[in-house]
Amino acid sequence: MPIAVSDFGLLVRETRNMAKPLLSDELWALIEPVLPKWTPSPKGGQPRLADRKALTGILFVLKTGMPWEDLPYEMGCGCGMTCWRRLRDWQQDGTWLKVHKILLDRLRGADQIDWSRALIDSSFVRAAYGGEATGPSPVDRSKPGSKHHVLTDAHGIPLASSVTAANVNDITQLAPLFNAIPEVAGKVGHSKRKPDALQGDLAYDSEPHRQGLRELGVEPILPEKQIDDQEGLGETRWPVERTLSWTHQNRRLRIRYERRPDIHQAFLTLACIKICASLLFSGFC
Repeated sequence: MPIAVSDFGLLVRETRNMAKPLLSDELWALIEPVLPKWTPSPKGGQPRLADRKALTGILFVLKTGMPWEDLPYEMGCGCGMTCWRRLRDWQQDGTWLKVHKILLDRLRGADQIDWSRALIDSSFVRAAYGGEATGPSPVDRSKPGSKHHVLTDAHGIPLASSVTAANVNDITQLAPLFNAIPEVAGKVGHSKRKPDALQGDLAYDSEPHRQGLRELGVEPILPEKQIDDQEGLGETRWPVERTLSWTHQNRRLRIRYERRPDIHQAFLTLACIKICASLLFSGFC
């Protein structure tokens, strides 16, 4: 039996209501005030694509992994290169880090950040077209690749992230990621940025780093090769592995297609933003 036009319209509306939005109203309300203001040219020109539509297009590419030029026109998000330029400009402006900090402030205000320990880990991704911050992967027959490094709280909330070449040792990112933890507000009194302890696997075995953490008042939980057994560490370290799995639910991060590392870093930070927003507004990712 054919579907009437009125029934088809109702079906479309119901489907839209069931689908999870790429950019929720709650998240947009946090992002919009942070975006740099645009001043129209006095000479006029083509109307500028609305920021919310551009961000929706960016999130669609991040989620699906599709090429920029294949971004569907029917979505109303402009052309792919317009969204790419907006992603580039906002990355250069520091917009994504500002949004990430705002979400961390909200999470701390809701008592969702566990500062009892921080967790650090990394994962490999293949780099399809090479580019900066890529190198021969030690786990993929020396093919060009990159690493995603993430530092989280004890529950897996991402606090900082970075992109490096695949052949970069994990320990080199411990200090940069630790120093990249923002001053998290959200409560009355001083901001918080230092966990009580920092835990990693055997890839982070380094006595100088242990000593440096102790001098900062942070307990190092970094096993020593040929001395410590990692058995049992997985019971407390698994949240950071889950967070890396969550980031790779975004198909654009499963394989690195960007030759520019700043664009790939923007996608990684956006994935961390999505995780924080999901935990803040929904209670799960």
